[in-house]
Amino acid sequence: MTKNSTSSAGSETGAKWTGMVQVDDTALAVTDTGGPGVPVVYLNGQFATQGYWRRVVAELGAGWRHITYDERARGRKSKRSADYSFEAAVRDVDAVLAARGVDRALVVGWSYGAVVGAHWACRNPERALGAVLVDGAFPYDWLDEAMELRIRKLFKRMSWFLPLLRPTGLAPRMTAEQQANSNIELGRLSRERELGPVLDDIAVPVRYVVASGTSFGSSGDEQERIRTGLDAVTARNPNIQIGAKVASNHGAILKKDFPAVAEAVREVAALDGGGR
Repeated sequence: MTKNSTSSAGSETGAKWTGMVQVDDTALAVTDTGGPGVPVVYLNGQFATQGYWRRVVAELGAGWRHITYDERARGRKSKRSADYSFEAAVRDVDAVLAARGVDRALVVGWSYGAVVGAHWACRNPERALGAVLVDGAFPYDWLDEAMELRIRKLFKRMSWFLPLLRPTGLAPRMTAEQQANSNIELGRLSRERELGPVLDDIAVPVRYVVASGTSFGSSGDEQERIRTGLDAVTARNPNIQIGAKVASNHGAILKKDFPAVAEAVREVAALDGGGR
C-alpha cells in the first residue's frame, strides 16, 4: 500500500511535490517536478541516490515531468526495510508512480536501475512509454563462485567506514552483508539465461547509453566483455538499440555524458509520439 498520493491521475498535470511515499514496511523519499510534460521516472544505481540525475534533469529541462526517488535505505531520508530484494525494487517503481498518480511513464535507469527498468518495461508494455538503460542490463554470466567470494570480501573490507558515510547519504543504511547479497543477486539476475529472455520480450522502444572502460570492482577489460552481452539482444529484438557509446566510464557517465542520456530520452519519447 502507498500513501501521500497527492498528485492528479493519468495524464493530467501534477503539482510539484517532494515528500515520503509509504510502501510495505518502509518509506521512500520522492521528488516530482510536476507539470504536463511526459513523465520520466529515474531509477538509481544500486547504492546511489536521486541526486545523480540532476544533470540529466537539467539538460532535458522543464518541458518534462521528472520523478526521482531514493530506494530503500538509500539517501538521507528513505527508510530501512526488511526487504532489499530486486523484486522489492521493481515493486517500488509501481508504488512511486501510483502515489504520484502517473499511469504511463518513460523509465530511465543507470546500472542496477537499468536492470530494474528493463524488468519493469517488460512487465508493463501498456504502461511503459519506453526505456533508456544507462550502462546496465547487460546479459552476461559474470558471477561465479570466485566472483561471489570477491564481492563478499570487498564489502567486508569496506564495512568499517561505510557507517561514517551514512549520515551524508553517500552510503546506504544497509549492512555490508546486505549490500554484498544485493550485488550477488544482481549477478544472478544478469546471467544470459535470466536477463536475455526479459530483454527479448520488451515490446516498447529501448535505447542503451553505453559507457567505456571499467566500473567499481572490475578490472582489466572485464566490464567491456560484459557489455558485449548486448550484441545478441539488439540482433534479436528490433525494439532495442544502442543509442550511444560514450567515452566516460561507468561511474562518471551521468556526470560527463548526461547530454547523451537526455538525447536518448528524447528519441524514445518521440518514438512513442510524446517527444518534447
